[in-house]
Amino acid sequence: MVTNTILDSARNNPQRGYAIRPDFGNVIRTYQPNNWQEPKRFLEQRMTLASQLNAARDITKTTVTLPTGQVLSFSPGEHNLLQKAIIEEFLPRYGYNAEVLYVGDTAKKFLFLNSEMLKSLRFFELAHGELPDVIAYSEERNWLYLIEVVHSSGPISPMRLLTLKKLTASCTAEIVYVTAFLNKETFRRFITEIAWETEVWIATSPDHLIHFDGDKFLGPYS
Repeated sequence: MVTNTILDSARNNPQRGYAIRPDFGNVIRTYQPNNWQEPKRFLEQRMTLASQLNAARDITKTTVTLPTGQVLSFSPGEHNLLQKAIIEEFLPRYGYNAEVLYVGDTAKKFLFLNSEMLKSLRFFELAHGELPDVIAYSEERNWLYLIEVVHSSGPISPMRLLTLKKLTASCTAEIVYVTAFLNKETFRRFITEIAWETEVWIATSPDHLIHFDGDKFLGPYS
């Protein structure tokens, strides 16, 4: 028992004293065996710690609207802000009416998953650890977009591209490989790691793509 607490001391200081709340003290003092009315009334009038923490988390979440209109809630962070930009900015521009088939959250790996559609496209096992960050499918073009979100690591490098090509060898859709960056500064850090025959999209320049595709798009602009 600490009889004389040190004011303004750190919470983990052994010399710091604690006391119960006065209203909780009244519940303890007036408690009678087999009479739970007062404790019950006390609990009903107060929010539990778990409820308070959940409420705080809900306030900070980022909402993302899928092309179908469904709204998802992402946990906070730049990684998820970039995923939001991919879904709400990249896909409407370059997705040819693509629908999102998979997107994970930093707090929940399978936040949204259309396993039936992926299975019908003969996509690889969803439990595999090599899943990209976002998967979208354009039925109009029969294109499957495999999108990697790069905040601090993980562009589509030559080795990553080779792995994804092996895993999608049986897929019935044509694959489009995309690495997404939040800004040009981050892109510059990873430019030497990006594989040929892939695309790069930068959220701060949403109307442009960077093609790492050799001579595929060589020609004058008109």
